[in-house]
Amino acid sequence: MSLARGATAAGLVALFSAAMTGGALAEPPVRESIDDAFTDVVTDFCGEPGLTVDVEGTVTGRLQITRHGRDGLAYFAEHLVVELTLSTPDGAVTEVDRVLNKDLHVVATDGNTLTIETLSTGNATLYGPDGKAIARNPGQVRFVFVVDDNGTPADPDDDTEISQVQTKGSTGRSDDFCDAAVPVLQG
Repeated sequence: MSLARGATAAGLVALFSAAMTGGALAEPPVRESIDDAFTDVVTDFCGEPGLTVDVEGTVTGRLQITRHGRDGLAYFAEHLVVELTLSTPDGAVTEVDRVLNKDLHVVATDGNTLTIETLSTGNATLYGPDGKAIARNPGQVRFVFVVDDNGTPADPDDDTEISQVQTKGSTGRSDDFCDAAVPVLQG
């Protein structure tokens, strides 16, 4: 998995659920554009004591939320491009992720919970200072999320994640981005 994919996905979940509102089953899909910039400072980057990295990034893309079934359960699909520049005084790398995250199955279960199977697929590439690729991670992974729907299965605004399990590991090449980035960032 890329350096950004987990953190970015977690940070965007709140944004995406805020875009969703309850409504009739026949309503058209909700479509939103995503355009966000951010900065961060990561200490002990990739588990390296004392390695502090400045992160500048952008997330662009689109989100679609479609209701399915008689219960009107929300299915999310997002196409994202995440671009990160990771830098220290001694070096810099750039990561570009092109990602599709898509709910495959959403099932309402007893006890106010939803079980959501999600596919995440795409290509992540880490580039060195010369612009050449130094690590890649294409392929797909699958996750199952269990969320408490707070008694409103058709309204994801009030959902709370209970658990997340990766059910399928990466199907593609899985270079270790830390192994590639750390030597460049340490100079």
